[in-house]
This record gives sequence, C-alpha cells and structure tokens, in this order.
Amino acid sequence: MLFHLSDIDRRAFREGVRAYSPTLMAIFSWGLVTGMAMSKSVLTVPQSLGMSLLVYAGSSQLAVLPLLAAKLPLWTILLTATMVNLRFVIFSAGLAPHFSTLPLWRRLLIGYFNGDVIYLLFQKKNFATGPVPGKEAYFWGMAAASWLSWQVSSVAGIFLASLFPDSWGLALAGTLALIPIMVSAIATRSTLVAVAVACVVALLAFELPYRLALPLAVVAALVAGSLTDLMLERADLRRIRQSR
Repeated sequence: MLFHLSDIDRRAFREGVRAYSPTLMAIFSWGLVTGMAMSKSVLTVPQSLGMSLLVYAGSSQLAVLPLLAAKLPLWTILLTATMVNLRFVIFSAGLAPHFSTLPLWRRLLIGYFNGDVIYLLFQKKNFATGPVPGKEAYFWGMAAASWLSWQVSSVAGIFLASLFPDSWGLALAGTLALIPIMVSAIATRSTLVAVAVACVVALLAFELPYRLALPLAVVAALVAGSLTDLMLERADLRRIRQSR
C-alpha cells in the first residue's frame, strides 16, 4: 500500500505526518531517555538496539530494565511487560472497526506500529468505520513519523548515554515531555473525568507489584469515561424532553 499510493492516499499520508508533527519533539525526548536507560542498564549495545527495534514500546522497555538488572525469572519480566502493554488491547479494540476488513498481515503491522499518541490522534479524526479512502494512509503517515522519530532518538540515546550522568533524572524529563501531549487530548468532559480517575487509581495502586497500577488505571478510566458519557447523554435527553 505504501508503494502504490493513490492521490487520495498521498494527501492523507502527508496529512497524517502533519497531524503527528507537533508531538515529534516529545517523542524524540522520550526515545532519547529510553535509549539512555537501556544503555546504562545490564543490556549490551546490540541487545539495546534489538529491544528498540523489536519491542518498540518505551513504557514496557523501562519497566523491565530493573527486573533484568535484578536477574528475576523470565516469567516475571514477561508478566510485567504484559501488564504495562495491556492498554494496547484497548487500542486494538478501538481500531478494529476501522481495519477489520484488511488482511491479517496488515492488521499485525498496524498493531506493531500503533502507539498511544497515534491512537489518540486517529480517534480525534472521527473517521467513519469500515473502508474509507485515505484512512489507512493517514494512519501510516502518523506511524511512519512516530517510528522514525523513536528509532533515531532511541539509537542516539544508546550511543550517547555515556555522556550524561545518572544523576540527571532523565526518566522524569522524558515523562514530563509527554505530559503536554496527553493534556492536549483532553477534549471532552468524559475524557477529563477519565484522566482524573486514572491519575487517582494510579497513585493509589502505585506500590502494587508487576506494574499493576497501569492496567488498573486504564480500566478505571474506561469505566469512568463510559459512565460519564452515559450520564451526560441522559441529562441531554431530560433537557430535550423538558423543552418539549
């Protein structure tokens, strides 16, 4: 598809790149931090490069590094990575109505290249479900920009890590760089409620093992957002009935 684009697909691909471009500096910062963290851990440079290319998931990469350093059992490391990445199951469910008609290999590629910011921006576009001209190309425009930015910054972080002291708190800097992106995604009252509930649950569950705070926060946010939407819809219906 990427090598035989129609005019509509070319325009949609460029539009996807433009839509994603405001987040590139934040993603670059996060990738740089993750690359440095991998290089400063127990991983060798080839192992760090392999993790960046194959895993392509900053949060889970950072989550398992302390476990690798502690030489914990493999099942513990895999379980932790699974817990951190459970949100992608939700993302996949959100994208399924849009790409379910595609061949399996293309859906697998979309799953690999999908990410938090890509999913948020794609959902904000409000595409109709089912086949829509340019929709997949729009996704790939964002995905290409994200993947290239991440890999370049991550590889740079791996090779430049020795230039930065451990005391700089790079992980915090990378997290702070992502906050503006998340805040910009709060466009409705239900989203605001979901974010607030997720923050509270994440803080309360912070001490739980295997990074369980993250999936619990995601589930709580989904429930809170859905209930808020339901209450707002009922309130709108009451107002409509009263106005009659």
